[in-house]
Amino acid sequence: MTNELLATVDLGSNSFRLLIGKIDDNGAIYVVDEIKETVRLAGGLDANNNLNRESQALALDVLSRFSERLIEFNRSQVRVVATSTLRVAANANEFISKANKILGFKIEVISGNEEARLIYIGAVHSLEHTLDKRLVIDIGGGSTEFVIGSGYDPQIMESVTMGCVSFSNRYFEDGELTEANFDNAIYAARSKIQTMEYLFADHEWVLAIGTSGTAKSLYDLCIEYGYADHITLDGLYKIKKLMIKHKKSKHLNLNGLKEDRRAVIPGGLAIMIAILEELKVSDMSIADGALREGVMYDLLGRKSNQDLRVSTVKSLKRRYSIDEEQSMRVANLALYLCKELNGGGMFEANYLQRLEWACELYEIGLSISHNDYHKHGSYILRNADMAGFSQPEQKFMADLVRSHRGGLSKACTSIRLTRKIKIRFLLMMLSFRLSVILNRNRKEISNGVIKRINIIDKNSFQFIVDQQWLQQNPLTMYSLNEEFEQWRALDFNIELVAIYVKA
Repeated sequence: MTNELLATVDLGSNSFRLLIGKIDDNGAIYVVDEIKETVRLAGGLDANNNLNRESQALALDVLSRFSERLIEFNRSQVRVVATSTLRVAANANEFISKANKILGFKIEVISGNEEARLIYIGAVHSLEHTLDKRLVIDIGGGSTEFVIGSGYDPQIMESVTMGCVSFSNRYFEDGELTEANFDNAIYAARSKIQTMEYLFADHEWVLAIGTSGTAKSLYDLCIEYGYADHITLDGLYKIKKLMIKHKKSKHLNLNGLKEDRRAVIPGGLAIMIAILEELKVSDMSIADGALREGVMYDLLGRKSNQDLRVSTVKSLKRRYSIDEEQSMRVANLALYLCKELNGGGMFEANYLQRLEWACELYEIGLSISHNDYHKHGSYILRNADMAGFSQPEQKFMADLVRSHRGGLSKACTSIRLTRKIKIRFLLMMLSFRLSVILNRNRKEISNGVIKRINIIDKNSFQFIVDQQWLQQNPLTMYSLNEEFEQWRALDFNIELVAIYVKA
């Protein structure tokens, strides 16, 4: 039974959520189990953007409970994503390292635009299908995502660093609910929205849709008090007056408002008012689906060989006019060499995938300049909005592209990796660099050119190549010897051995 299920964990800035479900015959998620725990991770950031010990301890305690529910799941069935707070926390890596061990599954810190894309997918799958343009808005704990899309296709995506937790803490100190505090929060939110408003100016939408806790809470309040049957600006103004009467957020006793929302609803309300005022939204409906559902639909795509990351790589190759045949030559040879250097042992599939995609995109920097194109390519891969990819995946591929040519010791010095991953990375880097050298002529290399790789020990190899081919390609032979000399400085002893093979 467990093998038929999928699970997603959403490490939000306000709450952590675990969703377990399966996809029915109609392509909809059938929820088997759902757990939500309020963590308020964003509230644990100090003045230097470090997560304090108390917030980390609370979060890790929640994840230990989630791990019990996921104990029978394998890696292909689970995806864990983290959002705004872990994007900005200076000590995020420290926390994530602990969390990975406790949860038993690796956490992906996703970009704001990737979060927006996944939110849109989750939202529209819970609504009636239409090709009409819709504006989807998700006010989270630390960021707010804006997406315009048609059907299941998100078209314009933007993430703004304002959320119900961060705004409640900043503009409603000690939970003080005053007209002045609301005004300050609303003006601050409108100012942030104005910086990205131009992106949406020429895209008229038919319907505005809110998702997740803040939008649903405000919707419930509008219904409960009879202000409207959806979210309206007039209804939000009336909710604001109600809140001000209570003077403190801890005293909020509003029908339809859950207790765990009291502390963060003022900031969420201010942001929602600012959105409706600034974007001139007359009313907003609600979608049940959000990030965790979007992650599950995306995970389903990965399991059914419809991995969005493959489409993203293809799209980048077209956009930057990458030589398709050359990129595949480099990728195929690099994968072969990597497996040989590892003694036929199996790398984890996700690492080999990253190597393959990095090789396919290694010339992306040529779109800027041939000089230092590897540096330009690394910058693009690190900073581009790459749908389906987590930030660590993008960084890993960016580091590979940065180090596929040029000075070896300098490249290694600039890369920060754990010892365990660094060993894998060095073998991938070596495979990548050798493949680029061997494919410099941009012609297919016959299968018999590279005879084999003898592994002497973990840092010593014999690279055995057809002697006749080497003699016909003196530049390549020179480059290989130069490359191996660089590796000796890193205590890797690689010997180029030419053997004569009778025709």
